[in-house]
Amino acid sequence: MSDQPTRPTAETRAAERDEARTAAGADRAPTPEEDRLAETHEVDRDAAEHEKEMNERGANQQGEGKLP
Repeated sequence: MSDQPTRPTAETRAAERDEARTAAGADRAPTPEEDRLAETHEVDRDAAEHEKEMNERGANQQGEGKLP
């Protein structure tokens, strides 16, 4: 890695712009079998509680790190 700063080329900037406009999402819908199998999995209550807590923390974020 170079110690000197570099400048992105016009091609790199164009590729970054295109990528930034691409919506995130799945590359395909689940198959019927995948849907069926997903319903058979048990929910880990500790993981579900942790996810809820992290969502609440994020929603109530204050100061540096808060998204506009």
